Amino acid sequence: MNRIAVGSLIIGFVAVLALLVMSLSARSDEPTDVNWLAEDIGGGVIDYAQTTLMIKSDGSVSGSGGCNRFMTSASIDGSKITFKPAAATRMMCAPALMDQEQKFFSALEQTRSFAIDSATKKLLLHNADGKITARLARQD
Repeated sequence: MNRIAVGSLIIGFVAVLALLVMSLSARSDEPTDVNWLAEDIGGGVIDYAQTTLMIKSDGSVSGSGGCNRFMTSASIDGSKITFKPAAATRMMCAPALMDQEQKFFSALEQTRSFAIDSATKKLLLHNADGKITARLARQD
């Protein structure tokens, strides 16, 4: 193989590697395609409730409110995000779980923007006033 061909292969490999690194680093600031677990919804959560959120890159959203499974959709534009009202199953649970679930659905509907804390990798949902309505951790 001549030097030009080897050089071209090396340059191509480095370019592909750079694109891969850039795409992975960009995704760390996106809330999509990650399963999130609620750590705080307006003042706390019931640990065993497992309130979860999955936002797909196509805008479909699903998860568990802690008692019922739900689905909705999200619109994302930069750091702005809004959720449509959730449709959920109708199981009855303990009153405390039902209360937390309603707080979570309300927090989603009030959400207008998000941030991912660079130090903790937590997803922070903010209302129109910029107040954090929910804090969620990555579930890996």
